[in-house]
Amino acid sequence: MTYDFCKRFFDIVCALLGVIVLSPVLLAVALIIMVTSPGPVFYRGVRTGRFGKPFRIFKFRSMVVDAEKGPGSTAQQDARITPIGHVIRRYKLDELPQLLNVLIGDMSLVGPRPELPRYTEQYTGEELLILSVRPGVTDYSSIHFIQLGDVLGTDDPDRAFEEKVLPMKNRLRVQYVKDRSFWLDLRLIFRTVFKIGKREWNTPTSEIPICK
Repeated sequence: MTYDFCKRFFDIVCALLGVIVLSPVLLAVALIIMVTSPGPVFYRGVRTGRFGKPFRIFKFRSMVVDAEKGPGSTAQQDARITPIGHVIRRYKLDELPQLLNVLIGDMSLVGPRPELPRYTEQYTGEELLILSVRPGVTDYSSIHFIQLGDVLGTDDPDRAFEEKVLPMKNRLRVQYVKDRSFWLDLRLIFRTVFKIGKREWNTPTSEIPICK
């Protein structure tokens, strides 16, 4: 069996089990969002997928309705984040619905984090490798920038993202595509869970890559 076949089979099995096992958590978060913040439960922003095909990502909504009219990047103390949004973002609970994207086939459990079309349209050279695989729920860059809000600051988060974060994220995304293997995927999944569980969110932005 090829790597791609094994990866897709692993994605489907794990995502399905994840939805079943985490269903009480998913339901609880959905109900809390419904009660505490007017608007839809899910955020369905457009991201760029494999081969440049756009898709709508599933995330628990952690910001006010129409937050997309503001900056595309989110600072730690962004006024658009709802009270419950701060909690679910801190523990990455807003990312759990992406298991649905994995089941659908838009995403993989591990792969380059999906980006906004306005940024992927600017990819050149090796950056185009990023679009040759399914985007993922986690990868090198997800672990490296697990506390992204602190890096972006509050003054101009979009500028900070484009100048300080995006170039390194893309290098890490390209590195994942070059390194990818089934065992690396497993290591990245466990490293992500460990990072979130231990809340070791003080990773310096000069560390690259996270896992080799």
